[in-house]
Amino acid sequence: MRSMENNRVLYVKRGCPWCDEVEEYLAKHSIAVRKVVVSGNRAAMEEMVALSGQSKAPTLDWDGEVLADFGVEELVPFLKGR
Repeated sequence: MRSMENNRVLYVKRGCPWCDEVEEYLAKHSIAVRKVVVSGNRAAMEEMVALSGQSKAPTLDWDGEVLADFGVEELVPFLKGR
């Protein structure tokens, strides 16, 4: 059985303040995701671009629903009811 975390992937870039803010929010609220750092990882970057159609981070794949290039203010309403 796959854990829910495997279906929830957060793509981030090193040194990205929005990525850091989102990671802190998720940790504070005990929301598990699998983090993928795309900086210096061509395959991960290509995966993120194929998924979201763009290259900006953070990008979240939540059970097949994609939220791209966002901050905590967009994340909170996205997560409501999930």
